[in-house]
Amino acid sequence: MNPQDVFCPNIECPARGQSGKGNIQIHSQQEQRYRCEVCEQTFTATKGTIFYRLRTSAEMVMLVIALLAYGCPLQAIVKAFGLDERTVRDWWQRAGQHCQKVHEHSVGSAQLDLEQVQADEIKVKTQKGTFWMALALMIPTRLWLGGVISAKRDLTLIQSLAEQVRAIALCRPLLLAVDGLASYVTAFQAAFRTALPRRRGEKGRPKLVAWPNIAIVHVVKQRFADHLHIDRRIVQGRQAMIRRLIQASQGAGGINTAFIERLNATFRQRLASLTRRTRTLARKAETLVSGMYGVGCLYNFCDCH
Repeated sequence: MNPQDVFCPNIECPARGQSGKGNIQIHSQQEQRYRCEVCEQTFTATKGTIFYRLRTSAEMVMLVIALLAYGCPLQAIVKAFGLDERTVRDWWQRAGQHCQKVHEHSVGSAQLDLEQVQADEIKVKTQKGTFWMALALMIPTRLWLGGVISAKRDLTLIQSLAEQVRAIALCRPLLLAVDGLASYVTAFQAAFRTALPRRRGEKGRPKLVAWPNIAIVHVVKQRFADHLHIDRRIVQGRQAMIRRLIQASQGAGGINTAFIERLNATFRQRLASLTRRTRTLARKAETLVSGMYGVGCLYNFCDCH
């Protein structure tokens, strides 16, 4: 136990969130508890982690989460380790919620020059019908920017994804590569706008100005009996700027959605509930959200790509 690396989690404490200030002392080595000298409250070493109030060892919990994050079916883990299915689901839910907070803090609040973003959706079959998982990927660094899950593949789904990308993006030249879904153009054009400052005495909604140098391209694929036809369309932006952004972000090649399709394949491989013709269908949308953030954080921060 190292008090210098810990801060007080008490919301009402003036020293909350401040580590290395000397206000944290060891209260009990046996019970793994700390004490804050400012608010005089004690707290466990696992406070704020997925291990809080769990009786199982952290090593076992992390082993199970790693297996789930690499596509191992939940039923196989239950059989191999003799665990209760509800316990394993609870651990996976905890891990997903924690990974969501990590993602929102580390990626969602970042300000990045994205250069090129590719977006796509995954069709997910569940025990209660079909869901859609929309994902976005930053091409230069292969950083997963975020995702949204919805029961419908509609404008609302794409708008939520576009808002996540907009929150991260700096106002720089940006190429958005998507499939032929028309909602992408509407959602991205609406998201990448900035409100002008209001004049004195002016009322109502401020005027929104579209970002300059935003390019949108479509990659539409049509399968025929003997071949696959790919139609690449420039919906918005100049061809010279698009060519320059492709060269800067992916090195070579042309307009494509190959990188987001590879990410889709990674998610299908890592999440047992996303596998085609799987016997481990998810029951709730919350399960898909937990799995998405769990695999996404593993992809962003633990894998080489």
